[in-house]
Amino acid sequence: MNGAAFAFVKRIFDLVLAIVALSLLWPVLLIVAILVKRSSPGPVFYRGLRTGRFGTPFYIWKFRSMVVDGERVGGTTTAENDPRITRVGLVIRKYKLDELPQLFNVLTGEMSFVGPRPEVAEYTDSYSPDEQRILNVKPGITDWASLEFNDLQSHVGREDADRAFRERVLPRKNQLRLRYVDQQSLWFDFYILVQTFLVVASKPFRRSRT
Repeated sequence: MNGAAFAFVKRIFDLVLAIVALSLLWPVLLIVAILVKRSSPGPVFYRGLRTGRFGTPFYIWKFRSMVVDGERVGGTTTAENDPRITRVGLVIRKYKLDELPQLFNVLTGEMSFVGPRPEVAEYTDSYSPDEQRILNVKPGITDWASLEFNDLQSHVGREDADRAFRERVLPRKNQLRLRYVDQQSLWFDFYILVQTFLVVASKPFRRSRT
């Protein structure tokens, strides 16, 4: 399958799956929205500026899981036991429910279900020439890096999370993003989606970190 055909089929798949998912999950989105609104002052949704395909900026949608203006207070990376995260935020982050509004990003074509997770311009502006290839692909809700770093806070620790992310996590994430760019196919998309579902579904059975 050539590149144009792959992109067309993938876009149709994204549209159909997003419509089906929203049709089935709208009660969950409604309940989460109510819980977020009642848990702390501020908006239900978080809109974060990210770098999209070909370097075009766009706003990613999430359910708000931190206090208002949390990024201005403590940076873009959340540490373990980060005080900016609300009580409801802890739960919806654990089960990835905060990511559900990105279904609307998929509908509008800014994101795909599977593709390199979008980063802030602070990081994409410093990409190497090889890493720039990541921006040739539409960003996604999940990818190889999402699977390996499904509990990101445990990788960055408790202090100076932004520095830990830049030095320890980002280089590996970009390796995995490039792996997707080089190997992307409908088969890999399906595999990553299934593995993502299994990871999220297994979270209730994992022991909490102490």
